[in-house]
Amino acid sequence: MDDPYLASIMLWPGTYVPEGFHLCDGTQLPIRNNQALFSLLGRKFGGDGHTTFALPDLRKEAPTGCMWVIAMQGIYLPPAH
Repeated sequence: MDDPYLASIMLWPGTYVPEGFHLCDGTQLPIRNNQALFSLLGRKFGGDGHTTFALPDLRKEAPTGCMWVIAMQGIYLPPAH
């Protein structure tokens, strides 16, 4: 798979999460270890915005046999201000 854009979300068929991605399950992550991803997601999906932020929770939105996953690494495009 070519490098995805950081924070890109895709529907993935199967039972495993591909390398470099994370299941969109609402997991809270430390900002200090994921600063670029936090700069794109912010507090939209939860977390305190000081030490943690959350991934979107799309588990109920996926069709049977698929899952939504988010790129945890890849090409970084800074947010437009």
